[in-house]
Amino acid sequence: MNAFLSATERRALRRAVHLLDLDQTRFIGSVATGALGLGSAIGLSAVAAWMIARACQVPDVVALGVAPVAVRLLGISRSVLRYCERLLSHDTALRGMTSLRTHLYEILSASRTDTVAGLHRGDVLARVGADVDAVGDLVVRCYLPMAVAAAVCTITSAALALVHPLAGLALAACLLLAGIIGPLVTIRAARAAELARQEQATDLSATVLTTLEGGSELRVSARLPRVMDDLAALETHLASTRDRGARPAAAAAAVDVAAMGLAVVAGLLIGVPAVAGGMDPVWLAVIALVPLAAFEATSALGPASLQLVASAGAATRIVDLIDRAEASRADAPSPRPLPPITEGGPRLRARALAVGWPNGPVVADGIDLDLAPGDRRAIVGPSGAGKTTLLLTLAGLLEPKGGELTLDGVSPWTARRADAARRITLTAEDAHIFATTVLENLRVADGALTPAQARVLLKRAGLDDWLAGLPLGLDTPLASDATTLSGGERRRLLLARALAAPAPLMVLDEPGEHLEPATADQLVADLLHAGDESEGRARGVLLVTHRLSALGGADEVLVLEAPESGGPATIARRGAHIRLAARNESYRWSLEQETRLR
Repeated sequence: MNAFLSATERRALRRAVHLLDLDQTRFIGSVATGALGLGSAIGLSAVAAWMIARACQVPDVVALGVAPVAVRLLGISRSVLRYCERLLSHDTALRGMTSLRTHLYEILSASRTDTVAGLHRGDVLARVGADVDAVGDLVVRCYLPMAVAAAVCTITSAALALVHPLAGLALAACLLLAGIIGPLVTIRAARAAELARQEQATDLSATVLTTLEGGSELRVSARLPRVMDDLAALETHLASTRDRGARPAAAAAAVDVAAMGLAVVAGLLIGVPAVAGGMDPVWLAVIALVPLAAFEATSALGPASLQLVASAGAATRIVDLIDRAEASRADAPSPRPLPPITEGGPRLRARALAVGWPNGPVVADGIDLDLAPGDRRAIVGPSGAGKTTLLLTLAGLLEPKGGELTLDGVSPWTARRADAARRITLTAEDAHIFATTVLENLRVADGALTPAQARVLLKRAGLDDWLAGLPLGLDTPLASDATTLSGGERRRLLLARALAAPAPLMVLDEPGEHLEPATADQLVADLLHAGDESEGRARGVLLVTHRLSALGGADEVLVLEAPESGGPATIARRGAHIRLAARNESYRWSLEQETRLR
C-alpha cells in the first residue's frame, strides 16, 4: 500500500514512526494476541460447524469427543485474547505518541523562535495534537490489522488445505482479493479526500481558536457574525469531504463482502463433488462456513488503508515542522555558556539595539537599556511601536537586527537556553493557563516548587483570599486557558508564576491588558514592587504597559514612538514618572485622559 503514497510521504512516515520509539517486543506481542484472538474466532466457527454437522448424524455423545469443550474454550479465549490485544496494542501506541510528542517538543524548544511563531496557533495545535495522535493510530489501526490479517489468513488457508487442498487454495485466492485488491483500488481516492479533509480540519481549528479567544473583540467590532458564517462554511465543507472519504471505505467493504460470498460459493462447488467422491460429509460444513469467519481478518484492511493515508499526511506535516526547526538550529550560532552569576546578579545591557521579526523590517531602533536586580523599568507607547518585539529580543527569543545586546557579557540570543533561563524570564500577554491544578500551573516556572512556597507566591500576587475560597486549595483543577477565572485572577496567577521562576530578571508584556482600570493599575503597581528585595533576593522588573497612572513606582519610564514620516520607533522620552508628567505635555495629557476615564 505504501506504493500509492508519494516519496515524500513514505519518507516522512518512516521518520515519524522511527520517532515513536516503538517497543518491538510489545508490538509483536500485540500481533500474537490479536492473531490468536481472531484465530480463536475462526477455530470456533470450524469446530462448531464440525460438531453441528456431526451431531446431525445422531452419533453417541462420546463420538463428539472434545468438540463441546473446545467450543467453550475458543469462545472464552476469543474475548480474553481480544481484550489483551487491545490493552497491549493501545499501551504500545500511547507510549509511542508520548515519545513522538516529547521528541517534537525537544526539537522545537531548541529551534529559533520564529519556527513556531510563524505558524497559526490552530496549526501548532493540530501538529502537536491531532497529527501526533494520527501517527500513533498507525500502530493500532493500520500496522496491527495488516500483520494480524497476514498471519491469520495464511494459517487459515493452510489449515483448510489440510481438509481439501483446492478449498484452501480457493480461500487463499479470495482472501487475497479482499485483502489486497480492495484496499488498493480505493486508496487512491481515499488519499485525495483525506488530504483535503486534513487541510480543512487545520483551518477549522485555527478559526475556532480565533473565535474562542477573540470573541469579545469580534463582537464589539461587529465581525463575529461573519466569522461564525465562515466557521459554518468550513464545517459544511469538512462534512462533505468526510463523506467523500467514506465512499472508498464503503467500496472496500463491498469488495470484502463479495470476496467472502465468492469464497463460500467456491467452497460449496469444491466440497460437494468431494463428498460425492468419498470425503466425509461433515467436512463440507467446515469448508463452507470457515470463510464466513476468516474474512473478519480482511474487513479491517479497508479502514487500515484510510488510516495509512491519514497518518502519512500527518507525518508529512510533523516532519516538515521538524525539518524547519532543525534547519533553523543549524543556521544559528553554537550556544555559548554564560559565566557564573556574580553576587550582584545578572546584568542585561542594550546599546543602539534594533529589533524586528526574522525576514521582517526593523520596528524599533536605537534602544539603550540596562536592567539589573532591583531595577524597576517600564516601556510605554502606542500599539505597533515594537514593544513586544523588543521584550522578545531582550529575553533572547528573537535575534537582534542591529546594535549590541548582552546578558552578562554574552548575547542572550547565542547563550545556552538553560543559562539564560536562570537569569531572565518572560511572561507574555497571552501566556497559557493549563488545564491542571493551581500548583502545577505554578510549577511550570519551577518544577521543584513546594506547596508552602506556592502559597507564599500567591499571597504576594494578591491571591490569598482567592486561594482560601478554592474547594481543594492548591489541588483545585483549572479549566484550559483559565476560562473559569476572571481577567484579574488570571493575570495575578501569571504574576505568581513569574515570581516562581528562579530568574532574577523579570520581563512582562501588557500585564494589565483587558482589565478594568483600577484592577490594571493595582496589578502593575504590584509587579513593580516585585522588584523589591524579598527572601534575600532582589528582582529586576521590566514591563510593557499602556497604563501610565500606575508607574509611580518605576525607576524609569521609556516612551517608544515612531516618527510621523514612518520608520522604526525610537525612545522619544525617558525618565521618572513624576518628571515626565511634569515636563512633557503629551505624557501629561495621556495621563490626564486615563485619570478622567477611571
